[in-house]
Amino acid sequence: MKNELTATIIETHRDVKWICRTLTEMKKTDEEFDDRIRTLEGWRAETTGAEKRARGIVAGLGGIVGAFAAWVVQWFGVG
Repeated sequence: MKNELTATIIETHRDVKWICRTLTEMKKTDEEFDDRIRTLEGWRAETTGAEKRARGIVAGLGGIVGAFAAWVVQWFGVG
């Protein structure tokens, strides 16, 4: 009876150690995963900002070209 109790206590102790190690590994993995997600979110924000700036530049250039075309048409007296 006493040997069984001792064996159960030892086994429980090993299980608790294993659970603690596993939880620590899971936390470490979660932190690494969160870091990767934050990095991707930052990259995506930079990419989105660059796309918006590029669209703004294209829109601005389109306006300038349109104004220039209207001036040329007016200058030649067409229209």
